[in-house]
Amino acid sequence: MLCELRVENLLLIEQAQLRLAPGLNVLTGETGAGKTVLAHALDLLLGGRARTGIVRPGAQEAYVEGVFALQQGETPLQASIGERLAPGAEELVLARRVGSDGRTRAYLNGRTIAVGEMREIGAALVCFYGQHEHRKLTIASSQLELLDSLCGPEHAARLRACAASCSQVARLRAQLAELDERERARERELELLEHERSELEASEEELRAYESLLQTRERLRRAGALQQAAEAGAHALSPGDTVDAAEADAGVPGAQRLAAAVSSLQALAGVDERLDALSERLSEVLIESQDLGSELHRYAEELAGVALDDGGGLDALEERLLPVERLLRKHGGSVSSTLAHAEDASRRLRELRSEQAASCELEAHLAQASAELEEHDAALRRARVAAAPGFQKAVCGELQALALAGASFEVALWRREVGPSGGDEVEFVIAPNPGVPAGPLREIASGGELARVMLAIMSVATSPAGAPTLVFDEVDAGIGGHAARAVGARLRALAQRRQLLCITHLPQIASLGERHFAIVKDTRAGSTSATVTELAEQEVVSELVRMLGADSADSGALRHARELRRAA
Repeated sequence: MLCELRVENLLLIEQAQLRLAPGLNVLTGETGAGKTVLAHALDLLLGGRARTGIVRPGAQEAYVEGVFALQQGETPLQASIGERLAPGAEELVLARRVGSDGRTRAYLNGRTIAVGEMREIGAALVCFYGQHEHRKLTIASSQLELLDSLCGPEHAARLRACAASCSQVARLRAQLAELDERERARERELELLEHERSELEASEEELRAYESLLQTRERLRRAGALQQAAEAGAHALSPGDTVDAAEADAGVPGAQRLAAAVSSLQALAGVDERLDALSERLSEVLIESQDLGSELHRYAEELAGVALDDGGGLDALEERLLPVERLLRKHGGSVSSTLAHAEDASRRLRELRSEQAASCELEAHLAQASAELEEHDAALRRARVAAAPGFQKAVCGELQALALAGASFEVALWRREVGPSGGDEVEFVIAPNPGVPAGPLREIASGGELARVMLAIMSVATSPAGAPTLVFDEVDAGIGGHAARAVGARLRALAQRRQLLCITHLPQIASLGERHFAIVKDTRAGSTSATVTELAEQEVVSELVRMLGADSADSGALRHARELRRAA
């Protein structure tokens, strides 16, 4: 339990020290005196977020310390945090420093720890219920958590298993979706490569003969000019009768002039060896020129046939080259790059065809994980359905004791998509008064009713394994009179099993405290501070008179305050 709470330089409080007792401890004070400062101090001690501006003006840092007595022996608390303590430790000290610069440090028995670790330890030591917790009670997920807390330790293990199975199912589904997408991408790539390969294979012959085909196209395009040039050459080299120089100058074919020259040289054969050699060479030239003339003549005749085709051969060749040139533009602009792409496409096709999807194995794993998830979900639902009636009955009984006679309380369960906590949705349904239609707690309950419902639920849900100290901040909000006394009685009963610290503004509740602390605000010389004092019995009566709205001279209020204390 929490034995001692020290607060220094936190907002209005310069220094405060509270020594708490087992059972019900109450804290009272005027509105604005600083009761919420102590609530914030406890929140800091439990690992809560340090807000900016909480350090008292003029101070370097705020400091909060809590001393907790530990029950000896094997307890849920020891099992939770025992490994962080020395063997046989009888007390535990949590502390928190918050600098004016916003930096914060947490301590366990003087040793620095992470704030997250402090939060974990704090949750095992203290359970805090304030206005935020009232609102939290209206959230479906919180209601589900509360119902789950009543289903036993095996249920907690099943919840963890369900969350693990849900995570595994989600992971396997994501892997299958990724695999399916890869398979679709593979099929798209296969289709594209098949198309490209078909194109390339259809034009492979033309690709490999591309340079030759280009030359043929150029020859066909200029067939007329080539024919004319060949005919001129053939005519120039055509044979004929011997001519003299005057005829040669008049345009007689060159072959005839060569023949005349050969005849002239041969007429002097045997006179001079050197001239004989030249005559022989000239004869060879004549023979070669005559042969060339014949070749040019045949070439011209071939081209004449092409010209007579009226361009049909050229059109056919252009048609053959059209897909080839399109492929060249598509794959790098050259024959070598296009043929290289064809080889790459063939290799990639072989790779893609050899790949086999692993979806069958993944689907088997998913089916198994889904079956396990369904099993965990079914077990969770059975436990919740079994726990709900007893929980409903117990809460209804508590509500009767909290001045909500005739109120009904039900736990509605319906199905949703299975998630980490199973496939159940929970809604607390209440009818605060007889004849009033029941509705969701978040819509029906007023502030005072919500506070009492929370207290009723906590009275039922508080288990021996829970935190040994409960803190209630304004649990009496929105109530008074007989309802306030009923709430006080339930708090007193709850204090038989737990240490309670109750921050209250109602005298009916404050009068029940086994230890009473009052916080008082004082303003001097332009500076405001708050002090916390443990009250003696007569001081308790005086504080109750103040809370009744009277002063010490009011004998009726004094008598009422004393009656409240005697009734406690």
